[in-house]
Amino acid sequence: MRDYLLTLCVTAAVTYLLTGPVRKFAIATGAMPEIRARDVHREPTPRLGGIAMFFGLCAGLLVAAHLQNLGSVFELSNEPRALLSGAALIWLIGVLDDKFELDALIKLGAQMISAGVMVAQGLTILWLPIPGVGTVALTPGQGTLLTVALVVLTINAVNFVDGLDGLAAGMVCIAAAAFFLYAYRLWYGYTIEAAAPATLFAAILMGMCLGFLPHNMHPARIFMGDSGSMLIGLILAASAISITGQVDPDVLKLFEGSTRQATHAALPVFIPLVLPLTIIAIPMADLVLAIVRRTWKGQSPFAADRGHLHHRLLEIGHSHSRAVLIMYFWSALIAFGTLAYSVHSTSMWIVLGVVALSAIGLVLLLLPRFAPRAPRWAESVVPPRYRRRKRISVPEPLAEAPAVEEERVPVPAGINGATAIGNRARFPDRRKAGTPS
Repeated sequence: MRDYLLTLCVTAAVTYLLTGPVRKFAIATGAMPEIRARDVHREPTPRLGGIAMFFGLCAGLLVAAHLQNLGSVFELSNEPRALLSGAALIWLIGVLDDKFELDALIKLGAQMISAGVMVAQGLTILWLPIPGVGTVALTPGQGTLLTVALVVLTINAVNFVDGLDGLAAGMVCIAAAAFFLYAYRLWYGYTIEAAAPATLFAAILMGMCLGFLPHNMHPARIFMGDSGSMLIGLILAASAISITGQVDPDVLKLFEGSTRQATHAALPVFIPLVLPLTIIAIPMADLVLAIVRRTWKGQSPFAADRGHLHHRLLEIGHSHSRAVLIMYFWSALIAFGTLAYSVHSTSMWIVLGVVALSAIGLVLLLLPRFAPRAPRWAESVVPPRYRRRKRISVPEPLAEAPAVEEERVPVPAGINGATAIGNRARFPDRRKAGTPS
């Protein structure tokens, strides 16, 4: 565990320290595209944050290769080299897209090629565990198609959710943390060396996200761009492929006894198949809804719009920061709830806890719709929108008129308290009072 923590800290430190110089480089090279219709930020912000994240990945792999306990991962497996090859290709395409705005079909082809590069070097799904049946070996063609599909879906799911400051990096960090705990349990608890690469990938991914988040939290000073979102999506998919398709379920000796007993005992093996989907359940749902919505309107599935889940949170009245925290909450609930269920599948308390937290999350999600008013003793510690109506003062000639109460109408809050869905000036007016226009 110490070696994994050291690798995580080095990755986070390198990513954090390089993000500042990368920001200056992005500004100097003009990698600051104009504000688009679907954007929620108010001023042009540099991209290319994926450059710092990629060098953080390289630093993490370099440090891990020289550690005594993790060096065997590079000697016994070719997966780290396969990951670095695919990551370098998708990162290069992302850098070009951040600067020159590549076509969506070109990026889709690059994603498939990156997945193919990893498959060619051995990072692929070889078999699938099926309850009551055991291990089902896949043909090379089936394994390649399944691997490429998982990589492309994960990359685009992460890319679609990258719409608010700190949203994609935080959600992927939560996903990587849950996956790290599960992979480490298989590696340390079951002494399965084949789970070590996935554990290393998850630790490095956490470090990349944690190092970039301080620069990307609202208000963001730099965006990761497609060079960062596609990169972390590929690493997340590679972790899932490594532990799902490379770890032989028969090593766990779970498929013994009756079919019912084997099905129940094999639950921890099937969780890797479900966990990559649950930890990105929200981005994946956003991806599916976006495709259905755009196709229904006769648009291209790759056409940009403002109908994503984070846009809808802003529309119902959540502020930028609160919308991000709500997405964090649901991602953590789904990821760690699934992880807890895989460890203690017979505990009813886990199910009850997930249900209770889901109810709390639903209340927080719909809170702006109800616009509740706090009691008078708590008005000093709650936001103004939840305070009771206040009387407004009237001039002396109208003193005999009845008091007029001001209705507090909820206003959708967005960036810095302003609406995030209406028309706004690209640059704020910063002229001093009294200066000529």
